[in-house]
Amino acid sequence: MGETDDRRVQFDFAIDFVNGGGVQGQGFRLDIDSDQITDADVAASIVRDLRLLMVGDVRISNKLIIKERHKRAAAAVASLTQPRLPPAA
Repeated sequence: MGETDDRRVQFDFAIDFVNGGGVQGQGFRLDIDSDQITDADVAASIVRDLRLLMVGDVRISNKLIIKERHKRAAAAVASLTQPRLPPAA
């Protein structure tokens, strides 16, 4: 595999919901367009990508920018080439 100019951000997160409970993740990765991103932008991206509602506090830690090929474009192409299975009865 050749060298890539793509960047991804790897991070841990903890999200509290205003109606109680929360969700957390470690070593989560997102595609980014540059070699830097603020914690606030990472938080907004994770909330949007996971389609979370009623979000309270979002904490980002252990953020690291890595050189790695973007995954979304590859996933979109793969989904177009995969045969669709009929719904289970």
